[in-house]
Amino acid sequence: MSTIEKFNEHVMGTYGRYPVVLESGEGRTAADENGKKYIDFGSGIGVNSLGYCDEEWADAVCRQARAIQHTSNYYYTKIQADFAAKISEVTGYEKMFFGNSGAEANECAIKIARKYSFDKYGKDSKRYNIITLVNSFHGRTLATLSATGQDVFHNYFFPFLEGFINVEANNIEDLRNKADDTVCGIMFEFIQGEGGVMPLEKEFVDEIFRICAEKDILAIADEVQTGAGRTGEFLTSKLFGVKPDITTLAKGVAGGVPIGICLAGEKCGNVLTAGTHGSTFGGNPLACAGGLAVVNRVSSKEFLDEVKAKGDHFRKKLLEIPEVEGVDGMGLMIGIRLKTQKAADVCKACLDMGLLMLTAKAKLRLLPPLNVTYEEIDQGTEIIRRALK
Repeated sequence: MSTIEKFNEHVMGTYGRYPVVLESGEGRTAADENGKKYIDFGSGIGVNSLGYCDEEWADAVCRQARAIQHTSNYYYTKIQADFAAKISEVTGYEKMFFGNSGAEANECAIKIARKYSFDKYGKDSKRYNIITLVNSFHGRTLATLSATGQDVFHNYFFPFLEGFINVEANNIEDLRNKADDTVCGIMFEFIQGEGGVMPLEKEFVDEIFRICAEKDILAIADEVQTGAGRTGEFLTSKLFGVKPDITTLAKGVAGGVPIGICLAGEKCGNVLTAGTHGSTFGGNPLACAGGLAVVNRVSSKEFLDEVKAKGDHFRKKLLEIPEVEGVDGMGLMIGIRLKTQKAADVCKACLDMGLLMLTAKAKLRLLPPLNVTYEEIDQGTEIIRRALK
């Protein structure tokens, strides 16, 4: 029985998988069970920030595995304290909650926003609604699916949770009309990743923060995909000149070990008290060790400047391809608009030629490891050019 046959016999078919069995990886290159190599421009959907099996990262995780791999959150661990202190230093947030995924981080943010208003205004105020944006994506749990502003995800699992209001992205009038006295939070992505790599307009972001300040509403930035250096700053909020009350992180923070982080500012950092939230694996020592190795590297100005420069180089090379209509995104979060061809077909053709990529709506989506080289960018871009022909 082949690996794929064995897999399909036992694992639920919740993904449309390519018929490739990845077995090993080094740097920015993966290899399948037959030894075929692939340049990776997807990095596990933006997770492998330092590529495959980075030596410094792997050593940190292995050292921790030989020391203590898990303990419940009834106790303290030094590695979680060290990692939290580093995140605080890099982001400017003093308080955080550790979970295991972006969905969990966003669930935590939702709970903070609702409890903040409950504590301050009382249950009778009915300040529990959270505004999210059309075309957003916030996770696969029932709460985060309810928050997600895409109809394609709103099926099968009825009833969805109440308390979420969708606003059209970049529509300031729609935002103003719906930000009433029942709203406790506005949750948004600076760049809608699953929604097609669509950046928000600066004027719209500024209006979110003006309304939040005026009405005591919490501004919640979902940086699950944009955070941890992906756009050329550790937090994309810096590129927009704002600091949300809450920021959520996951994906690339720990370089391949599951993690989710909900960062809370001074206004709401102490809202969650003992017994109001928890996670068995949150702050797991292995995740914290991997996270510390990643953040120590990707948070430096030199590293982030390189991400920006590589992103600019990437865009320049892609725009030279005749079949490319345009390129969206920031840093190494890239969406490619195609003139005529279907993104899914091009993605499959690139796979056959030895390049791993993603799609988002009608676009090709690139989330390469942050330490991708210029040579690898050029090699991968040439494969895209050939595939488009």
